[in-house]
Amino acid sequence: DVEGIKASAAVNMGVLDYVGEHICAGTTTMDINRWVEEYLSAHDAVSADLNFEGYPFSVCTSINDVVCHGFPDEGAVLKDGDIINVDMSTIKGGYFSDSSRMYCIGEVSDERRRLVETCKKSVEAGLAAVRPWGHLGDVGAAVNEPCREAGFTVVEEYGGHGIGREFHEDPFVSFVSEKGTGPILVPGMCFTIEPGIYLGGEFGVRIEDCVVILPDGKAEILHHFTKDYIILDA
Repeated sequence: DVEGIKASAAVNMGVLDYVGEHICAGTTTMDINRWVEEYLSAHDAVSADLNFEGYPFSVCTSINDVVCHGFPDEGAVLKDGDIINVDMSTIKGGYFSDSSRMYCIGEVSDERRRLVETCKKSVEAGLAAVRPWGHLGDVGAAVNEPCREAGFTVVEEYGGHGIGREFHEDPFVSFVSEKGTGPILVPGMCFTIEPGIYLGGEFGVRIEDCVVILPDGKAEILHHFTKDYIILDA
């Protein structure tokens, strides 16, 4: 199962690399949807988003104040200074993977860039808190700390989720949890860390990564994004 999830994750990460190579001012979010479909078709994979509970597109594209699950649209044209979240979910060989990145288009304001940077730090803090036999609440508390210190608000209604043979599995991963609470992290668990944070309701940011706890007790990050792929000057 772990190897199947990793193979799916490799394609999912490749999709977001491909988007990063092409996205720029003037791109429409429907362009992104087409790129996703082309890439998946070429790699023997399909979108987990498409037709999920009636969703009609292959990817979610969320610009500026849309924190998550935005619909691609021919009329949504990226412009200099925008920030956009591209949330991609892939099925390959019967296994699901799920991750998202933020792209900064052109000259982004310092305030927006700080928001994206803080979200990146939060994801990294959450990943670092994953410990076999620890608590899931430890992860949520670690994610929340950088956001709170920076003066931003974590979206409470949305969280991470288990993933593998299904798109959304248990457990729900809260990012407003307390240390020492929640399920025990055991080998074989695979889940996403995907905080959404807001700047006064004006701008929203969300970065998603996925981690699996291996049988030997180690935690492996399935989508390891460098800073250049999260803070992208396109």
